[in-house]
Amino acid sequence: MTRPAGIPARCRAGARRGRRHPPALRWVGGQAIAHRDHIAGDGQFADRPDTVVVGADLNSSRKYFGFSDDPDRTAQIDLGDRVLECLATPGHHEAAVTFYDPHTGFLLTGDTVYPGRLYVEDWSAFGRTVGRLIEFTGTRPVTHVLGCHIEMTCEPGVDYPVLTTYQPDEPPLQMTVGQLHDIREAIDAIGDQPGRHAFPDFVICRTDTVQGSGGAVADPPPTPVRDGTAILP
Repeated sequence: MTRPAGIPARCRAGARRGRRHPPALRWVGGQAIAHRDHIAGDGQFADRPDTVVVGADLNSSRKYFGFSDDPDRTAQIDLGDRVLECLATPGHHEAAVTFYDPHTGFLLTGDTVYPGRLYVEDWSAFGRTVGRLIEFTGTRPVTHVLGCHIEMTCEPGVDYPVLTTYQPDEPPLQMTVGQLHDIREAIDAIGDQPGRHAFPDFVICRTDTVQGSGGAVADPPPTPVRDGTAILP
């Protein structure tokens, strides 16, 4: 189907159905995280009319969502026929944002929570984020917790090797609020221990500290990426 420039198909369909839209309709593009596998396509929207592409870096996301003044606020994006709620959720990445869609009940967690390797660059922030997500979901109906990757196999505690491209025995992407509580319990169980920790539905990988020789804490590894340009730890 050919789409007129600058007008997403969803917006045109909504107009035909007579749904409400903001007076000045704009297409807003925002990312849950600033890693390249998430933002690689942003450039194609840069010169699009009536379009705002929110930068995925810390300063841009904080400014757009208002997190600079109040990092604990719940921001909103008005899509016309529904309003998304947005939370600053650092831990995996300092600029990470989680989105909640009340229309579907989806909690969109990016790389913060998903059935795979949860890489954590800031351990204390990650703990606060998971606690906040649990509190947030306690006051809203959540049908699915949806991250951006699947890396686990269907065997509890076993993940696919890094950069695997064929995963015939993987679990579904969607997770539950109950699994958020499982992550909270895992954080408590890990405590100050560095390194990799496998649990039935996810693996927590602390990249803020790495166990060195003799029990010393070594320098952290590079920030993991998934686009084939680097090998994950």
